[in-house]
Parts: sequence; structure tokens; C-alpha cells
Amino acid sequence: MSLIGSLVSFFLLLSVVPRYATGSGAGLATGTLMLSTVLGELAAPRFVARYGYRVALVAGLSLLGAPALVLTLSHDLVWVAAVCLVRGLGFALTLVAGGALTASLIPAERRGEGLALVGVVSGVPSLIALPLGVWLAAHVGYTPVAVTAGVAALAAIASVPGLPDRESTPGKPVGVVAGLRTGGLVRPAAVFATTALATGIIVTFLPLAVPAAHTGVVAVALFVQPAASTAARWLAGRHGDRHGSARLVLPALVLSSLGMLITALTSSPVAVLAGVTVFGIGFGIAQNATLTLMYARVPASGYSTVSALWNLAYDGGMGAGAVGFGAVAGWTGYPSAFAATAVLMLVALIPACRDRRAGTPANGHGADRPQAKSTSRDER
Repeated sequence: MSLIGSLVSFFLLLSVVPRYATGSGAGLATGTLMLSTVLGELAAPRFVARYGYRVALVAGLSLLGAPALVLTLSHDLVWVAAVCLVRGLGFALTLVAGGALTASLIPAERRGEGLALVGVVSGVPSLIALPLGVWLAAHVGYTPVAVTAGVAALAAIASVPGLPDRESTPGKPVGVVAGLRTGGLVRPAAVFATTALATGIIVTFLPLAVPAAHTGVVAVALFVQPAASTAARWLAGRHGDRHGSARLVLPALVLSSLGMLITALTSSPVAVLAGVTVFGIGFGIAQNATLTLMYARVPASGYSTVSALWNLAYDGGMGAGAVGFGAVAGWTGYPSAFAATAVLMLVALIPACRDRRAGTPANGHGADRPQAKSTSRDER
């Protein structure tokens, strides 16, 4: 319930707040949300280690839900940014604590499929809440959507007392700084950040890029993209447990880039829907493959750090995409900016290829096997 409540709250407002902020404030709203989430994720592992999963989840859900209740008191950009700032910190705590707790409960040999099933569960809120938020804002107004998002997070606090509080994890904890110095963690995180960058662009600017005559396509596209991601994430998990996840990273990146290139044809509803579908498949594969690899490369004491780094890549990429794309699109227009993003994403082929050479032995599966020692052994 805590996972579902936090994600419903987050995705209901993700594409609504940029529309509420309007104009140049659209990118700033999403960028502020993602920036504060990134900062929160850097500090979250230490917070979780000190106070445990329950306190971290209660704090996170409170910070995510309470500000949403007062979002629409003002249209002032400073007020909107302040609300996004606090909500981002709350979302960071729920992500890191929830991710580490989940990983600790999944057997290593079923990690890919286990994370995929969690991905399916977590994908349902985005699948429903993302387009629903846009539709509700257009038909019933911003305030009911914001209040619903706030209540969803706060109501989830009731489920926290039934969760485990701390796990006994052997080995010295792996800190965020140490994780950032470990190539075996940074390389897959960098590839995933690139695909997440495109996600931030789609959820923020697709409603603005599609011509007014085709506004109905936006709601459909915001449903199709997470649906494709959820299905692909599950299939990638099943494949990864049987054949290894390392070989999936490159195809995921290429599919994501191709999807963005197709989406650049914003005047064509068919192209937009095809583009977000292809992108969604690539993004879903990248979600599962990179996270599975990262968990396999640390001892259990490093799960909070992996959760933080992976979510850091997710939210940092989304925030950078929202802010950077807004500046570029103002100069080139939306179609050219989408196409430029697709080309830029291919830069991530460098860490992807390097990780495949460094982390995958001749049999192709070694990179997926859990490591019992420090993550420093993966730095090559």
C-alpha cells in the first residue's frame, strides 16, 4: 500500500503540475521536483540506515502528500516550485526505503522476475494515474486532482506499521559516494539515466507538443507508454533470470532512442502513439536490466545505495530532460527537439558497450550473479 499510495500521488500530478504552472514554468516545475528528489536520494540511505524503513516511509509519504493538498492555493511560480521541492524530498525517501526493503525480500536467483513483478505493481499507478490526472484536470479542475494526490499518499501511512523495520545485512554498508566511484554501478545507472531523460521530456512536453486538434491523443499516449514499459519490464525480468540481464541493456537503449525519433513526428497521431510504444518497450527493458545488474553487484548491505543510485539516475534524468528540453524546444521547436534528444541518447552507447565488455564474461551471465564482496571488485 505504501508503494501504491506514493506512486498514485506522484503520477497524478506529474503531467498536471506543468500544465498548472503553464509556459516557461512547465519545465521548471518538473525540474524542481526531480532536483529535490535527487538531493533527497543522496541523503536517504543514511536516513534509512539510522531510522529504519518505517520512519523513512512515514516521513516520505507525509512530505509527498501534505504539500499536494495546498498546491492550488496560488499560481505563483515560486509557490508551485516550493511545493514541488518538498514533494520531491518525500518521494525520494519512499523510493529508497521501499526499494531497499523490496530487494531484501527477493531471493537472489529470482531477482529479475521479482523486481519485474514489483515493476508491474508499481507500473499500474503510472498507467492509470498519469493520463487520469490530465483528464481530471481538464474536466473537474486542478484542485480536486491535487487533493486526491495528497490523500493517496497520506492514507498509505496506515500500511507502514505492518512492514519490516530493519534487515540484518552482513558486511560494511556501501555509501552513496563509494557507489558513485564504482564503475559496475555507475555504468548501468548512466545508461538508465539517458532513457529516463526521455521519459521526463515525454510526460512534461508531449501535452504541449501535440497540436490542439489532437489533444485526445495525449491521454492515450500517456496510457500506452507506461503500459508498454510495464509489460516489457516483466518480460525482461523473466528473460534475465534465465539468460542474464547484461545483454538486454544495449537493445533497450536503441529502442528508447528509436521511439523518441518516431515521436518527433508530433503532428501525426499514429507516429506519436507508435513512438511512445517503442520508447516504452525500450524503457521497460532498461528499468529491469539495469536495476537487476546493480543489485547483483553489491552485498545486501548495499541495497539502499543501489536503490538510491538507480532512482537518482531515474529522477536526475527526468529533471535534466524537462529543464534542458524546454530551453532547446524554445529555439528549435518541439519536433526538432525530440529528434535531437533521440540522437543525444545514443551517447550512452559508450558506457553501455564498456559495461558489456567489463562486466560480462564469455558465458554472458557473470554480470548478473550476486556478489558477496565489496562492489570495488566491479570497478574496471
